[in-house]
Amino acid sequence: MACMRKTERLKRNDDFQQVYRKGRSYLDRLLVIRAIPNGLTVSRFGFSVSHKVGNAVTRNHIKRLLRESIRAENPKGGWDVVFVARLPSATVNFTQMRQSTRHLLEKAKLLERENAGTPAGSEKG
Repeated sequence: MACMRKTERLKRNDDFQQVYRKGRSYLDRLLVIRAIPNGLTVSRFGFSVSHKVGNAVTRNHIKRLLRESIRAENPKGGWDVVFVARLPSATVNFTQMRQSTRHLLEKAKLLERENAGTPAGSEKG
């Protein structure tokens, strides 16, 4: 996927507020994610980076790293997810951001199984 489609973005304040109010949280040193089911076939992602984390250049860089990290994974459909950057995220590289993103998506069970090991239909008993 070249870029995140508009249908895969959380933009409206109401959508963010609903995720903050009702969502389940998962956190590590770099990020906090909050997620709730959205009843759609696609997952939508939003990003929140406080002024405390850095200036506009830094905040936009973090959001670009997060978007690229999500593209590199295979998230399940049907969820609204908000990523909140914590202070240490201002100094990390793409590899560290991707590891953090993957860890939290796994923790929240929001990643599709890539290859379960056996092809479908080959389980005979």
